[in-house]
Amino acid sequence: MTSARPRTPARLAARLTLVVLVGVPAASRAHPLTFTETTIVLRPDGSFQTDLICDLDALALGAPQNADDAALVAALGALAPVELEARLDRLRQLFQRRVRVRFDGEPAPFEVSFPDQGTPAATESSIPTMLGLTARLTGIVPDGAREMEFFASRAFSDVHLTVRDETRGLTTRSVLERGARSDPYTLAGPVEPPTALQTGRQYLGLGFVHIVPLGLDHILFVLGLFLLGTRTRPLVWQVSAFTVAHAATLSLAVFEIVSLPARVVEPLIALSIVYVAVENVLTDRLTPWRPAVVFGFGLLHGLGFAGALGQLGLPEQERLLGLVSFNVGIELGQLLVIAVALASVGWCRRRPWYRARIAVPASVAIAGVGLFWAVERLAGS
Repeated sequence: MTSARPRTPARLAARLTLVVLVGVPAASRAHPLTFTETTIVLRPDGSFQTDLICDLDALALGAPQNADDAALVAALGALAPVELEARLDRLRQLFQRRVRVRFDGEPAPFEVSFPDQGTPAATESSIPTMLGLTARLTGIVPDGAREMEFFASRAFSDVHLTVRDETRGLTTRSVLERGARSDPYTLAGPVEPPTALQTGRQYLGLGFVHIVPLGLDHILFVLGLFLLGTRTRPLVWQVSAFTVAHAATLSLAVFEIVSLPARVVEPLIALSIVYVAVENVLTDRLTPWRPAVVFGFGLLHGLGFAGALGQLGLPEQERLLGLVSFNVGIELGQLLVIAVALASVGWCRRRPWYRARIAVPASVAIAGVGLFWAVERLAGS
C-alpha cells in the first residue's frame, strides 16, 4: 500500500498560485456573469417571435463568447460569400437544435433570421460586430395550445426571459439557469406570479453564483483578505467592513441613488485586489487603516455587484426581497471561499513558514492578476 505524498509548504503554495493564474483568462472581462436576454412576443394573429441577444459572430465561428470582437469581424469579413452563407446556415441550425419553444410539451417549428445583419445596429455598433447580436425565431402558436415553455441549451448563458403576451396585455419576467427549462406560461386565464419563496430562492442562487464560480475578481479580493496574518480577528474585521460597504452601495445603486459607469468601477476593483495583495507582502498584521481601506474598496465592489444585478432586473412587486436575497447569496459565496481557504491551508496558518512559503507567494500571484486586469480594463474602457 502506497502512502499519500505529504502536503509540503512548497506544494501548497504552488497549487494555490496555479489556481489563481489559471483563472486569469476566464475572468479577463469585468464580470463573466452575463445573460442571454430573451424576449418572446405572443401576437394576436397566433404567431410568436423570440429574440435572443447573444454574440452571433462568435457562435458563427465556433469561438468563445469572450473572444476579441474585432478579430471575429475580421475573420468573418475574410470569408468568401459562399463560405459566409454556409456559416450562417450552420448558425441557423444551431438555434434550431439548441433552442426550444414548446406548446403543451411539443416543440414548435420556427424560422431563424438575424435582423441586425447589414443594418446600423451592427455596422454602427460601438462594439465591432458583423452579424449583430439578435437571433430572431418566428413561428406559429398551435391552435388550442394551453401552455408554453422555453428552453435554451447550455451553449447559452443564463437566460433573462421576458414573455410579452400582446393578446392579453401581460408581461412576465424570469431568470433561468444555464440549460434550464422555463416554468409553463399559461396561454389562457390568469397568470400566477412567482411566490415570495420562489423569488427569494432564485435571487439567492444568482447572488451566490456571482461569487462562486463566476466572480473570480471578488474571490481573489476575499482571498487577499484571508491571507493577511494568521489570527481570526483581523479576518473578521476586514470581511465585516467589506460586507457592510458592498451591501450599502449595492442597495443604493439598485434604488438609483448612486451610480458610476462600469468603465470606472471595474479598473478600480482590479486595483483594489492589487492593493490588498501588495499590503499582504509588506506587513503580516492588521494595520489601523486596513479596515477603513477595505470598507472603501467594498463600496466599489458593491457597485460592481449592482451592475450584475442591473442586467438581471428585479421583480417589480418584490424588489426588496430580490435585493436582500441577492445580497445573502453573495455573502454565502464569500463564506464558501473563506471555508475552502481554511480547509486548504488553515492547518498550517500557525506554522512559522506559513507567511514566507504560502501567504507571500500567493499574494504576489494575486497582485499580478489584479494588475493584469487593471491594465486590460483601462485599455478597453
